[in-house]
This record gives sequence, structure tokens and C-alpha cells, in this order.
Amino acid sequence: MAWTGKSTSPIAGEFAANQAANLIHEDTQRARAARVVAGHSIDAADCSETLAMLGLTIPSARAASVEPLPGASSQRA
Repeated sequence: MAWTGKSTSPIAGEFAANQAANLIHEDTQRARAARVVAGHSIDAADCSETLAMLGLTIPSARAASVEPLPGASSQRA
């Protein structure tokens, strides 16, 4: 019997589901980290440079729907 590269076991399905959930969690964490950097940056150049040093990218529009950070207020002083 030749290997087709596909598995039909339930374990493979669980692994794929966990992997997808992990990617979503990582995207959320990276978006939150980028928002913290942006909130503490002096200007756009400072933000871009800090994000690059941390290996982060500017979040996409999808990441804009990330829930607010705990304790963060919606109004700036």
C-alpha cells in the first residue's frame, strides 16, 4: 500500500485543529504586542523601528478586531 500523505485518523484532525488555534493565538498576541509598541512610541519612525527590532510587523486590518488590553481605557489623556 502506497503512502498518500493524508491521514484519516482522528488524532491528525485534532493536531490540525490545535495547530490552527495556536496560529490564531499567536496572531492575537503579536497584534496586541504591536499595539503596545505603537502606544508607547514617540512617532511613526520610532514605532516602525521598534517593531522591526522585535520581529513584529504592522498588524493587518484583521488584527484590528483584537479585544482591548486588560485595564486599557478607550480614552487617551
